[in-house]
Amino acid sequence: MPGTSRPAPPVPARRPVELEAHGDVRIDDWYWLADKEDPAVIEHLVAENTYTEAVTAATADLRDQLFNEMVARIEETDLSVPARKGRWLYYSRTVEGSSYGIHCRRPAGTGDEAEGDEEVILDENILAEGHDYFAIGNLAISPDHRWLAYSTDTSGGERYTMRFRDLENGDESTESLGDTSYGVAWANDNATVFFVRVDEAMRPHQLWRHQVGTDPSGDVLVYEESDERYYLGVGRTKDDRYILCGLDSKVTSEVRVLSADDPGGQFTIIEPRRQGIEYSVDHDRGDPDKGRQGRFLIVTNDGAEDFRLMAAPDDAPGRASWTEVIPAREGIRLDAVDPFANHLVIYEREDGETRIRVIDAVTGVSTPVDQPETPSTAWGGANPEYDSTTLRYEYTSLVTPRSVFDLDLETGQLELRKRQPVLGDFDPNRYTTERRWARAEDGTRVPISLVYRTDLVAAGAGAPCLLYGYGSYEASMDPTFSSLRLSLLDRGFVFAIAHVRGGGEMGRRWYEDGKFLSKPNTFSDFVACARTLVDEGWTSPDRLVARGGSAGGLLMGAVANLAPDLFRAIVAEVPFVDCLTTILDDTLPLTVLEWEEWGNPVEDPEVYAVMKAYSPYDNVRSVDQDGEAVRYPDILATGGLSDPRVGFWEPAKWVAKLRTANSENRVLLKTEMEAGHGGPSGRYDAWKDEAFVYAFILETLGLKE
Repeated sequence: MPGTSRPAPPVPARRPVELEAHGDVRIDDWYWLADKEDPAVIEHLVAENTYTEAVTAATADLRDQLFNEMVARIEETDLSVPARKGRWLYYSRTVEGSSYGIHCRRPAGTGDEAEGDEEVILDENILAEGHDYFAIGNLAISPDHRWLAYSTDTSGGERYTMRFRDLENGDESTESLGDTSYGVAWANDNATVFFVRVDEAMRPHQLWRHQVGTDPSGDVLVYEESDERYYLGVGRTKDDRYILCGLDSKVTSEVRVLSADDPGGQFTIIEPRRQGIEYSVDHDRGDPDKGRQGRFLIVTNDGAEDFRLMAAPDDAPGRASWTEVIPAREGIRLDAVDPFANHLVIYEREDGETRIRVIDAVTGVSTPVDQPETPSTAWGGANPEYDSTTLRYEYTSLVTPRSVFDLDLETGQLELRKRQPVLGDFDPNRYTTERRWARAEDGTRVPISLVYRTDLVAAGAGAPCLLYGYGSYEASMDPTFSSLRLSLLDRGFVFAIAHVRGGGEMGRRWYEDGKFLSKPNTFSDFVACARTLVDEGWTSPDRLVARGGSAGGLLMGAVANLAPDLFRAIVAEVPFVDCLTTILDDTLPLTVLEWEEWGNPVEDPEVYAVMKAYSPYDNVRSVDQDGEAVRYPDILATGGLSDPRVGFWEPAKWVAKLRTANSENRVLLKTEMEAGHGGPSGRYDAWKDEAFVYAFILETLGLKE
């Protein structure tokens, strides 16, 4: 952040608190910042926002320029490709000037063409009026297409209120259901809804049954999960035969099923939970006339580290009756299966790339779906109908905008239904994407996905570079296109993704090698990727910026401690930087569930020691091992006051400690006072937020002009 005259940053009072575990004592000077009810906390967050705005005031014109660039590339009035379900085509659209989507349908003809006028089933813009934040949690149509169940959140706290709309006349049912979570399933009687509620710790733990049009006081609690490690979800099978109740910890699963025709019946367990065994379930109703009986399809790691596909008969779904459909395959991770009447669609990943395969249910012939670029990403689109002979899938890469394809499963004919429009002079041929590999400290090869504008950047040019990373929960940061990112690429940036261990890009072992006691691999992998980009001449430390959010924000904090000289700046969004204190506190939302991701430092002193050694907040340094002052990269940290996943106080405390460690550290904190984990909810506000981040990056690198 160039400039010689800057206002002084806020200085929160130091109120030391001793935190003891396993005989070890930590002193936390800013523990008090976690108390949302303390007026001084809110006063401090507001002061930080005021400071950040003052320090970045010189970038106001640049922010406006970036925002205008971003909006100019976007088709603001747009619509999705309609998806057929029964006699209706469902789609969503956006309107220029409106922040939220509009959900619609039209009657379908004999094919996939619309017949009749559009019906607006839900306009998010109307519901969002008068609210600083708005989000939809669930949107589910009853089997007869009469009722819409939808849930909304106006705080960012992810506690949703569910309501019901009669689509025949547009009237709302009088009742509302509070404290609901993600997941809703209609029974086939078109009147019964199964939904999920959260507890005080934000854990989805109860399955309820509700009759539309009745007083919620008569709702039935169907199941309550008492084990705090598990969260509960609900849905329907693809063929509409069963309601599914999923119970999942980070490493263990249990699925219960109920006939969708018998909503008042009892759920039965597919296979009782066994520690470390995961499985997911769908149902293939088969074709008895052709000798294909109905069966449950089960994707599981039972006997297969990277998962295999099993099948079980309807009347005996337990493991004793499982038969293998797709065996374990070395180097190939089976992610999911989507059943169609005459085909199985398989989603998997190999060598860091997503893959789709189609299997003929009769012949067993397997056909891969072509992906023309490497690296790239493909995934299943809207495929709500079991009897369809068309697979809709989506494809993108770092240079190819999001594309919707329809594949005829019988003939193999492929049709591009839509490619994300990019307005202006965008030409994908101007840009190059490629895969590079870094060598980690232990010799492991770590993939890096790159994109850059070919006429502006070449290897060895030492270009400005933004390196993104995450590396937790087996989440894969697969390469996708962003029209917003063009504002950096067209200024000569390299954009790179470090596919570090702890993610799922390279299979289950990749994840296992980046969690628990092996978590430090995530951080050293990212540093190795950064050094590779420098050593190969793509960038230099004075032009390298790192970015990550949530658990990726933990990564940002860790690498700032590990290699502060390697980065010019760091963007840490809702960063999990006070991880040890949080994971020690089982009264905080979701903490107990997290023990199977990070380890349990309450009970295990070794886990405690490892977490303490990498916890960003606990390892902020003022001097290095030679006694020299440590100057951190310029840091932009963000938080959300209503965030139920990463407490707003984590970045607030971290920023205070960084400034105290060295007054030369230039650190900014920007807290969304009316939002949660995902930041601003409206699309224009989200684009403005991205423009703010880009302006911070450009100014820090001296590229404001």
